[in-house]
Amino acid sequence: MNPPNRDAISDEVTAGPGGAMTVQVGVITGDLTVTTTDQGNGTARVSIQYTGADEWYDLEGSPAPIPRHGLRHLHQAVVHAVREGGAAGTPGTRTLP
Repeated sequence: MNPPNRDAISDEVTAGPGGAMTVQVGVITGDLTVTTTDQGNGTARVSIQYTGADEWYDLEGSPAPIPRHGLRHLHQAVVHAVREGGAAGTPGTRTLP
């Protein structure tokens, strides 16, 4: 799965303990690339991959609403969450059991 080629922001990050939770394969850890892409409808797709790999995965909670502060604000929150680890998903989208 490749991230769409619209307005997108990407960063490389090392996941914190517990990694990042993906929809397709569960938790991934280590050196990751996170891409947040504006889908053009008020939401953003958050994709993640092992840095240098071909496969992309959706971060749990993606797509997510773009906050009023914009796409970069959402992307920075995602990168922070992945750095923190703990099976990180897209901030603000996880529901409690």
